[in-house]
Amino acid sequence: MVKNIVWAVVFSTMAALLESVLFSRIKFYGAVPDLSLGIVVFSAYVNGTMTGQITGFFSGAFYDFLSASPMGLFTFIRTITGALTGLLRGTFFLDTVILPMALSALATLFKALMLLGLHLLFAGSIPAYQPLTSTVFWIELLLNTLTAPFLFGLLRLFKPLLVSGREN
Repeated sequence: MVKNIVWAVVFSTMAALLESVLFSRIKFYGAVPDLSLGIVVFSAYVNGTMTGQITGFFSGAFYDFLSASPMGLFTFIRTITGALTGLLRGTFFLDTVILPMALSALATLFKALMLLGLHLLFAGSIPAYQPLTSTVFWIELLLNTLTAPFLFGLLRLFKPLLVSGREN
């Protein structure tokens, strides 16, 4: 399990660096796909709740260091996302297109709802999407959903590193 968590965090860190360095320069209508969130979702779905929340915690902590958001914001969101996604482990067959798209779309929606809830709870000190008026949220949702099959396919190439031994 430790090996899976370490490698998922390494891949998530590389994805976060890729997002902040390369993708931030080529934004699509102000949005960038959240690949590190997709890696947390993949890791949580194939390995379960504990791996999902630990991977989400470390992925979110690194993302907090890269962003200008309050420290702990993405750590909190990704830890809960990883834990909830891990609860779905083994419920559905992990196909190549539909389930990755659905999981990524749900994780993006959950992230937006968490940000909105925290924004309201902390009197606007936390930035949030404006889901009904902002095109950035909808473009990010679309990008995350469309890149999910490719991301999950790429991660499957590293199955010995990312999936626990009993599922290999």
